[in-house]
Amino acid sequence: MVAKMESCGAACLPEDGERDIPPTLEKKDNLIESDSSSSENTGTSTEESSEEEDEDEEEDGDTGCAQEDGGHEDLVPGTESDLSNGTDEMIFKLCCEKCKATQQSHGNELVTPRRISKGRFQVQLEGEGTYRCSVTGLVFEASERVLVRYSVLSWSKFSNFLGDSWRFAGPIFNVDTVNKEASALASIQFPHSICISDPENKTSFSVLHMKDNRPLIEPTVDHSGSHVKWNVTSLSPVGPIIPLSPARERHGVVLVYWLSSNGSSSSNNNNNKFHIFLAPNSSSEIQDIRKQVRGHRNRCERIVKPPQCLLNEGTYRLLSEPEGEIKPQDLTFTFAVTQMKGFFEAFFEEPPPFKLSLVEVETETTVWSSTIREEDCVIKTEKREERKRSDSRKRKSSPEEQRDPKRTRWQDESDAVKIRRTWLQDMTEKQLLQLAKQLGKEWKQVGIFIDLTSKEVDDIKEAEPDVTMQKHKMLVTWKNRRQPGEATAYHLWESVKNLDELSNEFHQILNDMIANPEAI
Repeated sequence: MVAKMESCGAACLPEDGERDIPPTLEKKDNLIESDSSSSENTGTSTEESSEEEDEDEEEDGDTGCAQEDGGHEDLVPGTESDLSNGTDEMIFKLCCEKCKATQQSHGNELVTPRRISKGRFQVQLEGEGTYRCSVTGLVFEASERVLVRYSVLSWSKFSNFLGDSWRFAGPIFNVDTVNKEASALASIQFPHSICISDPENKTSFSVLHMKDNRPLIEPTVDHSGSHVKWNVTSLSPVGPIIPLSPARERHGVVLVYWLSSNGSSSSNNNNNKFHIFLAPNSSSEIQDIRKQVRGHRNRCERIVKPPQCLLNEGTYRLLSEPEGEIKPQDLTFTFAVTQMKGFFEAFFEEPPPFKLSLVEVETETTVWSSTIREEDCVIKTEKREERKRSDSRKRKSSPEEQRDPKRTRWQDESDAVKIRRTWLQDMTEKQLLQLAKQLGKEWKQVGIFIDLTSKEVDDIKEAEPDVTMQKHKMLVTWKNRRQPGEATAYHLWESVKNLDELSNEFHQILNDMIANPEAI
């Protein structure tokens, strides 16, 4: 379980536990399209791509609560490292002083998914147990080994189904199992953005479930300060919702974007214009904002500052020190789904620093503040080049070079030849054995992917009684058939990268071997 959960009940629901949304709320056009990657048993589903730009890269936030899940070093395409390109899609870690809600494992096994395409993820759950996705916060309770694919959707496609009685309480996801029945997942726990600090005002969660192209409201079984638990009935778009009344405070975020009109830093062109967005701490809302920002005529760079705050529906005012030109003066914030997100635009004639403060007008309470400094207003390409220069200096800074600065990295040709020889180094039998130990029942499929025939795989199985050595012999056979320098870890990855059933551990070990070919 995510935490010690309180039963939320289902008092607002009929006795049968689910109900249709009134037909008058249904859209005329069919929103649910078939997902070509879905298994047949799941029916139809909606797939939403985040359409991340290739140039997006990991944004290193401040320490503490402001950090996001899912940061990784770049390794090879298609691995966990790709998640660093999409960290803004995810929810931010919760640090609510009122309800003490935190996103922690609490006995769940933490798993890191692979990004299989823009905005879509998959994770291999190795067997019966409870697993928490380190990127989206989803918690899966599996009854068997299963490969799960999922993506964050936009509530804008489903807003008509909520009507005037419901509000979304967290992100909506499309979840699917690959070549397995939906029953392989006993339950899913969805992150929510509701602050449940008031013990006298109990929160009653439900879920909107798009089942067989019909919107249904289904009960949840439990909730905690950060998650809502739902027993799986079928797999298709599902997201947590709450009744419109009573009003609830939300865990929110403030996202600051700097507008770079000509690709230059603020210090170079005095371009000190910013867009400041308010949103619930929900992947769906944050993803919508990113899409809106990418559509702006000027290049927008997100300034990473601690974003967390508590938000109510109402009017907010943005103040600044020194005083700048801020439009609008007041911004009405709502939890209703909107196609375009409202924002403050702040302009300053002087260079940074600027202190921004968000004030709730009715209570005159400051709910968020942060200082923007000159070093924050640097375009990503400049940050990336600086990081590359820094990394290059670190690589060049060997003890010998520190003693003799005139010494070049490649003192003679033999150094370069040695590096090239290491990169082209074929995998050893010890390395292949290490990989063989990470293979499960899918090892025969691996054999097909590395160009062995079914008969050859069967012959290996019949000749070798030990299961691990069967897998090892298969990989050795692959190695022996290749030319020298063509049986490297990278060549093996190229052969099996499209095999979905491989475990995260197999991918991780293989990635490590690519990064360090001499690793055992």
